[in-house]
Amino acid sequence: MTRKIADCRRYPSVSNCTLTISGEEDEVVRAAAEHAVSVHEHTDSPELREQIRGTLEDEKVAA
Repeated sequence: MTRKIADCRRYPSVSNCTLTISGEEDEVVRAAAEHAVSVHEHTDSPELREQIRGTLEDEKVAA
């Protein structure tokens, strides 16, 4: 299974967050949603999780 990443640096925020989360897709969506709620004051919802899922990228493996 391809690992996924969520990288806060790709999205402007007041806190200039630099967190990157990587792992299996469901793990990353769950952790990123928890982070979005606790740090960025979003409300956890199915819509938030789908938005996060849509922004995930494949983790690049060093050759």
